[in-house]
Amino acid sequence: MNVSLQQLKVFVAVARERSFTRAAREFDLTQSAVSRCVREFEDAVELKLFDRTTRQVELTKAGASLERRIGRLLDEIELTLLEERAAYDGHTGVVMLASNPVLSSSWVAQALARCASVYPELVVSVRDQPQSGVLASVEQGEVDFGVVSMAEPFDSEVLHAQAIFTTPLHVVIPPAHPLARHDSVAWRALHEWPLITLNADTGVRAALELAFSANELKRRPLQELGHVAAVSRMVELGLGVGVLPVDAYWPAPGVALVSRPLAPEMRVATLLVQRRNRSLRPNAAAAWAQFAASASASPQMGVASSASPSVTRPAAAQRRTVLHEP
Repeated sequence: MNVSLQQLKVFVAVARERSFTRAAREFDLTQSAVSRCVREFEDAVELKLFDRTTRQVELTKAGASLERRIGRLLDEIELTLLEERAAYDGHTGVVMLASNPVLSSSWVAQALARCASVYPELVVSVRDQPQSGVLASVEQGEVDFGVVSMAEPFDSEVLHAQAIFTTPLHVVIPPAHPLARHDSVAWRALHEWPLITLNADTGVRAALELAFSANELKRRPLQELGHVAAVSRMVELGLGVGVLPVDAYWPAPGVALVSRPLAPEMRVATLLVQRRNRSLRPNAAAAWAQFAASASASPQMGVASSASPSVTRPAAAQRRTVLHEP
């Protein structure tokens, strides 16, 4: 049986209008073209669907049964196509995003708010995961894209990354701490203090290792925690000095603490990550664009120009007093 969608639509229109003429106007066809279409459909299904007279068109019993069922099928087809088109027009549907919990509690929340404002019918569902889990979820196609932080250039044959902003590392201390007397602090000045920082899922550990190596410092034990609030609380209690990314996009240290930039400067880059050589669905691409735009919109931070974060910068360029190791 060879039946076209056009034949089904014309049949339903004639059945609804009880007129070949009115159905022809609906499809911008001639009456003879509509009659031929219905006749070909009757031949294909081997059923008589209309009783035709010079004055009226009436459905046969078989025609009435088919009209009800085909009408419902056509409505379902149209609804399905509309829903699919809506899901891919960038304004509706569900987008899956994976992020490490520290970023989820700060910048990701800001980006979600921006996305919801621009596309109120687009749902971005966030999955909190360790950073290694974020990358695995993106690679395996479990989420549309991910958010991670890196201290080194991102290198992957499977994943593509776009750096959207970079954040400097600061020492976080009580206001009365000796390191708080200066505008910035040299890395070597940290050697006499216990260090408290974030764990590997935020990219901070890798940044510290790069800084230790660049400044010829021995790798030392660290107290590594999962949240900025935990680091801040330990610093407040005098258990050590904190080392954290500090800017408008990361969770702020405790209000009882102050921060000073570390010199030479070391930055952690925040990246959007997706599968390489695989296009995002249009609604996911729209969300990605809003996340990237939410970073560039802030006057407090510049946007990284590449996926490779800046590692060091001469301390002299900062034009600040730097506390050096005696």
